[in-house]
Amino acid sequence: MKRERLAALLFVILLAPVVGFAQSSLKGSVERFKVHGKSLEGNLEGNPADPDVSVYLPPSYKKESKRRYPVVYLLHGFTDTDAQWYGFVKHWINLPVIVDKVFESGQAQEMIIVTPNAFTRSGGSYYSNSITAGNWEDFVSRELVAYIDQHYRTISKAASRGLAGHSMGGYGTIRIGERHPEIFSSIYLLSPCCLAPGNPRSADALAKIEAVKMPDDIAKADFMTKAALAYAAAWSPNPARPPFYTDPIVENGKLNPASEIKWNANMPLSNIDQYITNLKQMKGIGFDAGDRDQPIASNIKILHQVLDNYKIEHTYEEYQGDHINKIGERIETKMLPFFSKNLATK
Repeated sequence: MKRERLAALLFVILLAPVVGFAQSSLKGSVERFKVHGKSLEGNLEGNPADPDVSVYLPPSYKKESKRRYPVVYLLHGFTDTDAQWYGFVKHWINLPVIVDKVFESGQAQEMIIVTPNAFTRSGGSYYSNSITAGNWEDFVSRELVAYIDQHYRTISKAASRGLAGHSMGGYGTIRIGERHPEIFSSIYLLSPCCLAPGNPRSADALAKIEAVKMPDDIAKADFMTKAALAYAAAWSPNPARPPFYTDPIVENGKLNPASEIKWNANMPLSNIDQYITNLKQMKGIGFDAGDRDQPIASNIKILHQVLDNYKIEHTYEEYQGDHINKIGERIETKMLPFFSKNLATK
């Protein structure tokens, strides 16, 4: 463990000039290192078993050496990376700048933010367990949490842990959160994708999927084609079918019914009733989406209705916006105050 930590710190030191350039005005600090995941070993796509992890430490962390902090695990979206969200690579969002502003203004209590890099060969893990893409649900909920608790001054109990995410990360948040209330006590979904079946693919879209013959072709594919390949890697793996190691996606010019059944079974609104007891244990549940972000906005309304039916307290909002244009604002004004209210500080 000491050797692993030394390697992580060396990586942070080597990265320091980049951090300084990207985040020179931060009151808090950002670290980036690798965390080995036994649950990711041997995945058939060849995704790294030691993904990068970015951590934001609040302004007081290095000043108050005996203080411990709640932690929010924030999951990024499809085709994104932790480096993009944390300012190492220019992107549509810079999370540390947003969080810094909130903590400096006193809008929310300080907390640690952690984001693993879940980018895979096909663009994203969907935070699911799969022999093809890797057991990402296990990595996030078990190994990553254990690593952060061992190496940072966290309050290491479920009452002080939150889970959040955008788009694919929002999907991962409800998927992991509803299965592991013993690890995460509060969840917040930002424009969560993939909650429900019902996204028909045109003949042209299916033809584009069929045109991807080898893994090297994925990089040239469009977003929705990559998404279909990632669905297959996460939800319909098949170790007997190289080079993609998934069930067929398209057969006879149509979506393969066997794959579609598996994909639909992994969409939270298909199975949420089985996790109601777990969701009732949550201290806080929140979710939102822009009104122009369809079908996501319609699907979170269904989620809202389901939770209402079971009398599960939650916050829900459909605001004026699209899939990404208000996410920074929502993190600042909604998500961080939500966790500030719901996560225990002792």
